[in-house]
Amino acid sequence: MSRLFVVGTGPGDIHLVAPKALAAIQASTDLVAYGLYLDLLGEVCDGKTHHDMPLGEEINRARLALDLAASGKTTALISSGDIGIYAMATLVFELLDQQLQGNEDHPEWLDVQIEVIPGISAMQAGASRVGALLGHDFCTISLSDLLTPWETIEKRIHSAGTGDFVVSFYNPVSKKRDWQLNHARDILLQYRPASTPVLLGRQLTREDESIRIITLDQLDAKDVDMFTLVSVGNSESRHIVNGSREWVYTPRGYKKKLGVEGNL
Repeated sequence: MSRLFVVGTGPGDIHLVAPKALAAIQASTDLVAYGLYLDLLGEVCDGKTHHDMPLGEEINRARLALDLAASGKTTALISSGDIGIYAMATLVFELLDQQLQGNEDHPEWLDVQIEVIPGISAMQAGASRVGALLGHDFCTISLSDLLTPWETIEKRIHSAGTGDFVVSFYNPVSKKRDWQLNHARDILLQYRPASTPVLLGRQLTREDESIRIITLDQLDAKDVDMFTLVSVGNSESRHIVNGSREWVYTPRGYKKKLGVEGNL
């Protein structure tokens, strides 16, 4: 049977990898991924054939995974976080779509049994580190304009501001993109207070993890890199301090039920 597991392995901590994801990797003979993702998984990848491809080779990774599975090898295509959020799953199905439209010449791909296994996304890992930042309606926006025009991204930021969503920014900066985050900040400042709490979570759940809680007016691209998740609270998100512990949460509207309406 031709089988392809499309696997999200979470933010980096092996203990946050779902048992079903581990079982899929163990059942596979071939693993396709950016090499760092396999390194983070450790010994669970031992005894497998590794097909490491660098960043920027996402399309070739998806093609290779489909080819390996179609040839009869039980294959796992692996990505950190959730593989369906800004990750490899969409490419797999886009290639299948292209085949169905007659734009590819790989009919064998259509016989592959595909199972997508979700993982914990960076925004979830980050929110858990500071409390409950995603406690109410939220959205994610990628600030990379490599594949999406900036005009479209800008409209989405304005929409998130108008809707008062908690916003998690993925791909916030890179060596060639150092202005988009500050522009996004300035847009959100049109819709919510300068004191709005912001999470900067770098290398979440990994050995060199760092967590900072700042305010929206303090957000600056120079303090962020591609390994950093930026999550901006909505107009009601609260930063609370209990001794040496800091928390951020976004209330859902339980004030009346708690009997504290008007006291917060």
